[in-house]
Amino acid sequence: MRYVSTRGAAAELGFADVLLAGLASDGGLYLPAQWPQLPPLEELRGRPYDQIAVEVMWPFVADDIDRAAFERIVTEAYATFDVPEVCPVVPIGSSVAGRDLLLLELFRGPTLAFKDVALQLVGRLFDHVLAQRDERICVLGATSGDTGSAAMDACAGRDRVDIFILFPDGRTSEVQRRQMTTLGAANAHALAVPGTFDDCQDLVKAAFADHVFRDEVHLSAVNSINWARVMAQIVYYVTAHLSVSPDGAPVSFVVPTGNFGNVLAGWAAARMGLPIERLVIASNRNDVLTRFFTTGTMAITEVVPTTSPSMDIQVSSNLERLLFEALGRDGAAVADLMSTFRSDGSVSVEPAVLEALRTEFDCGRLDDTAAAAVIREVHDRTGLLLDPHTAVGIGVAESMLVAGPLADPTVPVVCLATAHAAKFPDAVEQATGIRPALPDRLGDLYERSERVEHVPADLGAIESLIRAELG
Repeated sequence: MRYVSTRGAAAELGFADVLLAGLASDGGLYLPAQWPQLPPLEELRGRPYDQIAVEVMWPFVADDIDRAAFERIVTEAYATFDVPEVCPVVPIGSSVAGRDLLLLELFRGPTLAFKDVALQLVGRLFDHVLAQRDERICVLGATSGDTGSAAMDACAGRDRVDIFILFPDGRTSEVQRRQMTTLGAANAHALAVPGTFDDCQDLVKAAFADHVFRDEVHLSAVNSINWARVMAQIVYYVTAHLSVSPDGAPVSFVVPTGNFGNVLAGWAAARMGLPIERLVIASNRNDVLTRFFTTGTMAITEVVPTTSPSMDIQVSSNLERLLFEALGRDGAAVADLMSTFRSDGSVSVEPAVLEALRTEFDCGRLDDTAAAAVIREVHDRTGLLLDPHTAVGIGVAESMLVAGPLADPTVPVVCLATAHAAKFPDAVEQATGIRPALPDRLGDLYERSERVEHVPADLGAIESLIRAELG
């Protein structure tokens, strides 16, 4: 398996080099040179999550990692989850008469968010590849909340990795912040930056574009710009499908997403042969993806703080991977599009491209008030507490169950539950009057001492801090 850049100018790489590089040297994102096919679903049915994960991901890594070592890494990664199913599916019914929804719980890992599914694996893959090469890397990432805590947990204490995570100061939940700032590992650094997630992400991309600095500190990425993240997320679409469709018939998925990586993994699963009817993108008020899939125009507007901060984004990095595919894998065309987007703050695709994308994707948005109503209604009806991101997904799904793209009652609808309610206790308490408790393993989180560096939104200052910490 070889990997190509979405901008067409970087050299093709194998998996291990893509894992360590993260972003391509031409500024693009890596994708497989060709999509492998899934094993027959009947061969996977009834097997444990880690075994299914190995079979789904093996074609992506086979040339670079020994099979027995990969099996061990995958098993160790998912042993950190608190249920044997790793990503269980739970029926929750619906307030829409006569229809049912299913919840794919992706928050059973160490930091209570779907990012753990990929990052517990990625941290171990880093260690394995670096030990083979006798090398060390510096991981630099940006987070709107969940990626940072999951990445730092996965990399904390690892022998060959230093990790620095930029987060928008004051724009994460307290739980998200404390999960980053209370680890106590000498190799894990939380950096608070004034501004938004997009400002943090721009600084990360600028650091990768500084080739002198990139080579000096052996920079690597842990955001979903790293292909390994998307690869690992493909697996839970497969396991969910096996769980809800015993005859292998198509399933629809509703995905709350801002950076597009989570739903892109579902699209990749479909490319690999998983029978998916519809992929529905659920946005909050920062609805850059809903606007794009409605109008064909990507346009940067003001980021509005919401109760679902992981989606408070206006630049969806992973959309570039989909555009690369939609434009016939024309890297030069993608490079031109992204250059126009960066210079003008807006870019549009041809109507034929948008029409082709809309054959697979639907979209919707939900504001904070409506999301709170969903949290309240689901709790009153089922006793479950939802986090605000998951509530956005359920609310968008319910709006499409009667006359929309999810109206076919024979097609199961799976909503991705992306975080534990206790990560966003203020929003949940405001909606229900109940403050969700953290699991016992995190029960003392509010008492732990914090370690955080406050840095300006300046590339030079951040590079200087990293150089100083690395000595």
